[in-house]
Amino acid sequence: MLRVDGLTARYGPVVAVRDLSLEVTEGQVVALLGPNGAGKTTTLSAVMGLVPPAAGQVHFEDRDLTALGPEDTVRAGIALAPEGRRILRTLTVLENLELGATFRTDRAAVARDLDGLLQRFPVLGDRRTQLAGTLSGGEAQQLAIARALMARPRLLLLDEPTLGLAPQLVDRVFEIVEELRREGLTVVLVDQNATRVMTLADRTYVLRQGQVVTSGTSAEIGGAEGLAEAYLGRQVPGGHHV
Repeated sequence: MLRVDGLTARYGPVVAVRDLSLEVTEGQVVALLGPNGAGKTTTLSAVMGLVPPAAGQVHFEDRDLTALGPEDTVRAGIALAPEGRRILRTLTVLENLELGATFRTDRAAVARDLDGLLQRFPVLGDRRTQLAGTLSGGEAQQLAIARALMARPRLLLLDEPTLGLAPQLVDRVFEIVEELRREGLTVVLVDQNATRVMTLADRTYVLRQGQVVTSGTSAEIGGAEGLAEAYLGRQVPGGHHV
């Protein structure tokens, strides 16, 4: 469904991602893991069209998205729930959700999707007229995910959805990801709960210093021990030095 080939992305003179390649199969949860500054958010931003690639290509289904901006990327079927939620605090919960469907023209379907999401996230239904800035961290994260889903994406990018959440809310976020996979949605997930994310994911890519250093299933990477070695730049299963 998604193929990234030889991606390089810069912020001015700083190279954040270098010659990165990955693939995402339809219906899978794919994890991007790595220490801070590894290039995970930059990779998602480049896929989304928020950061123009300096080199490489991004293909989604049969379409080359490399030169597209975020609006056209959303129209193509990709949505991002960004790190830090980035909800519009001075708008209501309902207004934030409606913004997620900005580029949709199927208004009757939008209304049905809105009703369905308010049932899936009952706390948002209870607070639909409340200003988004008054929500707790867990409520705001649910709003960010629901807003992205209002675009009706075929591929959902989740960047640090459990950051700063209490353990029971972390559990709820992972439950949501599992539910979405069962419903057939493809998800690319970046999260600090690395071992748990790798166990959940169908495939994991581990990044360090803007490059993929190892990838595979949890078993192929070597579980928590192999993941720790990849983070630290030591030997990983298969004999690849990272």
